[in-house]
Amino acid sequence: MAVDSTSSSTAVAASAGSGSRPPYHLATELVHIDSEIVKDNYNAASVPIYQTATFKQRAADGSEGEYDYSRSGNPTRTAVEVHMAKIMTAERAFVVSTGMTALDVILRLVKSGQEVIAGDDLYGGTNRLLTYVSQFNGVKVHNVDTTEVDRVVEKLDPIKTRLVLLESPTNPMIKIADIRKIAAKVHELCPSALVVVDNTMMSPYLQNTLAMGVDIEYHSGTKYLSGHHDLMAGVIGCRTKEVSDLVYFVINASGSGLGPLDSWLLLRGVKTLGIRMEKQQSNAILIANFLESQGLKVHFPGLESHPQYELHKSLSSGPGAVLSFETGDVGLSERIVESARLWSISVSFGCVNSLISMPCKMSHSSIPAEVRKQRHLPEDLIRLCVGIEHPDDLINDLTHALETAGVAVKKNN
Repeated sequence: MAVDSTSSSTAVAASAGSGSRPPYHLATELVHIDSEIVKDNYNAASVPIYQTATFKQRAADGSEGEYDYSRSGNPTRTAVEVHMAKIMTAERAFVVSTGMTALDVILRLVKSGQEVIAGDDLYGGTNRLLTYVSQFNGVKVHNVDTTEVDRVVEKLDPIKTRLVLLESPTNPMIKIADIRKIAAKVHELCPSALVVVDNTMMSPYLQNTLAMGVDIEYHSGTKYLSGHHDLMAGVIGCRTKEVSDLVYFVINASGSGLGPLDSWLLLRGVKTLGIRMEKQQSNAILIANFLESQGLKVHFPGLESHPQYELHKSLSSGPGAVLSFETGDVGLSERIVESARLWSISVSFGCVNSLISMPCKMSHSSIPAEVRKQRHLPEDLIRLCVGIEHPDDLINDLTHALETAGVAVKKNN
């Protein structure tokens, strides 16, 4: 599936705002680091790593230096933040220590007595942090089915609602929220509320939520943005200066900004996001079709059988590379996962190598069993995070795993 959609072209248009050069496609913008971001006397082809905690000052009051202390700012961090703001079409972007740190920074904008509306199909770590703020910070959290706009609207309170937190697609059931419609409703009915989207699963390459009216978009940079699972990072993009100032204050005050070396690694990883995502996505489409041909219930927005196939197409320029499927039996799912040889059993996604897991036993195990049941999260669910390997090898390995587990695989003629 080629990437040439509204979300991509919006980013292209924004990049050409200065008129100093022609607009580029997003795949080009990912690779092109604007040279004026970091003032380098040696014209390095790669942004230098400023591995320093503090910076010398010329004036006694410290007023003449652009940087003073790396907690507040560092040239390498500035480079990746400016680059991320460009490709996210954000007023300003920030990089922090992890994806969960990104959410923690955002949740610090919520005061005691205020409320958060979130989905009922969320990453386990997100659910854990929301549970914490509800128990210790006096913040009420409403978990609703965000695939139904009316369920979100029902919980909106013009006085109390501070955040509406969305995932789309959700993790791990791959459900789709109508981001545009929800953002419009929230801003109409609760002008002081912020709409926040965890866009990790799509990445800025496939989905631009800030262009849909979202106030804050965040990512686990550990996933597609870095692409190799060799660093921890979080990315926050803000649509307005007002929100950007609030977010920066929290990051500077708490000292959660990303270190120089990890900032450099993240910047390096982002350059190959386009080519990695194209390959991972094309592999995922083939694998989803293979699994569906075996009679398995597959959750993937690239399949026409997905109940929100058309909605997702209107929001994103591709289905991504994460899918899940049900077998109907926990024991069977365990045997499939443990029989895989090429697919590594691991949490996370977005890496160049393919991963397999059972969310209820790994990434979502922190959600109590009774809550998982209430939210209709199947215990037998298997999640596949598709990498860049040859698709024949991936499908052959899944065939081996299914057959070893006792599934009669239908062969293609």
